[in-house]
Amino acid sequence: MTEDLSAARLAAAMPGRPVRAYPALLSTEADAMAWARTGLPRERLSWPTTRRPRAAARGRGGLPWQTAPGEGLSFSMVVRPSLPSEREGWGYVVASLAVAETLDGADVVTQWPDTVLRAGSHERLASLGTHVQLGAKGVDWVVLSVLIEEAQQPREALLARCVAAIEARLADPPDTVLTAYRSRCATLGRRVRLRLVPMSPDGVQVVGEGIDVRGDGALVVQTAPGRRAAVRPHDLGLIDELRSGDT
Repeated sequence: MTEDLSAARLAAAMPGRPVRAYPALLSTEADAMAWARTGLPRERLSWPTTRRPRAAARGRGGLPWQTAPGEGLSFSMVVRPSLPSEREGWGYVVASLAVAETLDGADVVTQWPDTVLRAGSHERLASLGTHVQLGAKGVDWVVLSVLIEEAQQPREALLARCVAAIEARLADPPDTVLTAYRSRCATLGRRVRLRLVPMSPDGVQVVGEGIDVRGDGALVVQTAPGRRAAVRPHDLGLIDELRSGDT
């Protein structure tokens, strides 16, 4: 464990927030989920839990999240937004936009729903994941997990900026967030193939041009003239960008 992400340094960087830090952890997401289930008070918006290495860190489709110890930054945070259950995918929009803005630069873009990239390349800067707990009145809590591929030490200030940016975007009006997100989303205007869960060789696929992102986090795809499909983040297995001639 490096000193920059010690519990003491994190507490100093994010005063007033409960924080957990570990020398090693199987999964920050699993730990944050267990913490959220204990009924954390709603007056605090977020509770980061962070540590490298993570022995079983995986993203969408089971793809591994990997960084060398001391070189990347991964964390999970618990948020309790006031959202109806049909907007469970909103966390992807908010978190990916906030992380892209934190990493800064006009060449930092998002790939719907869970990736931050260098524009014009396939250089992955960050990956995201969410776990949503639904209740009788809507979303009870959300665990947002973030992996930033490269982060220079000391990293506690970067983590604090990411957390603050996510909180700020959660508090913004949805239309404001969507306008900013659309301007950074490289998936819009691109031809894509979406493989839906459960994935199998003959599973459901949606192929077309990404034309919009909705307030529930869904990507709207133009599949044919006059035909559109909306795919929610939690229904997606994998997304492929298609080149000319691909089917």
